[in-house]
Amino acid sequence: MRHTNEKLLIAQVMLFDDRRAFATLVEQHQTAIRRFFLHQTGGNEMLVDDLAQETFIKLYYSIKQYKGLSGFSTYLYRIAYNVFQDYLRRHKPTDDIENIPDKGTSMPSDLKIDIAQALQQLTHIERTVITLHYIEDRKIEEVAQIVQAPLGTVKSHLHRARNKMYEYLKANGYE
Repeated sequence: MRHTNEKLLIAQVMLFDDRRAFATLVEQHQTAIRRFFLHQTGGNEMLVDDLAQETFIKLYYSIKQYKGLSGFSTYLYRIAYNVFQDYLRRHKPTDDIENIPDKGTSMPSDLKIDIAQALQQLTHIERTVITLHYIEDRKIEEVAQIVQAPLGTVKSHLHRARNKMYEYLKANGYE
């Protein structure tokens, strides 16, 4: 039902510049996009707000370019990924960890902090593929589309990232 509704909303925005339909699309996807940016920025809420806003502005102006060849969320994550890449080119990434996002799990605060710090040990691309695949529940094929990398490269990044996180967490008392 959501996909049918989503397709209708996309069509309304494309054909009629329907701002209410666009606002509904934003509402449906903003939590996931914000969570993606929270993991990328180490929890910098103000930066997340700015990046999410920029992502949805870019979506609004580029939605007519969406061809439906991939899922809409894959298209949206691609825009978000590009927004973050642009940000990295303009600024030095921050290591501040002020909020550790989760997806409704009741994880102890210490573990959230350690996982967030383990994520910060990764390269940008490793953190991105880990976030998209394990936290945002994207298939590896979708992650490859979003970051525009071959499937084998994405799998290699995932493998390296898992190993780095495992070693970091093991060194900090987790088994």
